[in-house]
Amino acid sequence: MPDPLVPAFANPHDYDHRHSDVSGGWLRAAVFGAMDGLVTNIALIAGIGAAEASRGTIILTGMAGLVAGAFSMALGEYTSVTTQNEQVEKEAAIERKALDRNPEGEMYELSGMFQEMGMSVETASKAAAEVHDNPDRALRVHVTQELGVDPDAKPSPWIAAVSSFVMFSVGAVIPLLSFLLGSAELWLGLSIGGIGLLVAGAFAAYFTGKAWWRGAVRQLVFGAIAVAATYLIGHLLGVQAS
Repeated sequence: MPDPLVPAFANPHDYDHRHSDVSGGWLRAAVFGAMDGLVTNIALIAGIGAAEASRGTIILTGMAGLVAGAFSMALGEYTSVTTQNEQVEKEAAIERKALDRNPEGEMYELSGMFQEMGMSVETASKAAAEVHDNPDRALRVHVTQELGVDPDAKPSPWIAAVSSFVMFSVGAVIPLLSFLLGSAELWLGLSIGGIGLLVAGAFAAYFTGKAWWRGAVRQLVFGAIAVAATYLIGHLLGVQAS
């Protein structure tokens, strides 16, 4: 039953539920960066460790992978998000010209979209006419309906880049911790990296509302595949070199 103390016209987001920010771009970049950092350095350590590299070599290789990977991820995120935003701006410019050139045709097109959503012909026509009373609103609605994106809610390339850089660095340093603290045991470094994958997978699942253990096991399995492949290659090359 509705709460009698809550006005019927109140915004349900004020008292009933909340939504996470899905357009800012930080979550995807952060999760991608953390997972990539973990898997990359766990695999690197497994590969050179299997070739019987020294502790110093493992640390050097891991730190080089951390720095190179973090900058690569940040640059890639910045470029990809910027390109995506510029593409949205380009398509919005095309739609703006179409609205200027043929406003009646565009209004009829919008009415058809509303009808496909379930509105009656009369309601859809009135809604489309009201939307077209304001050119900026008409542009935003057309772009949202036709492209599935809000031109006023584009993700920030800087937020994506910084999130990716920081989280890649955090993920990449985890499998190096035991070596940085003086251990030379490969199994210990890989075990710590595996724990990192479990935690990162569970943390990512938290934001999506999925079972934490599914996310944790999934990331551990993906990481194990990469580790197995690089360990095998490192072992074979190490044997050949000797």
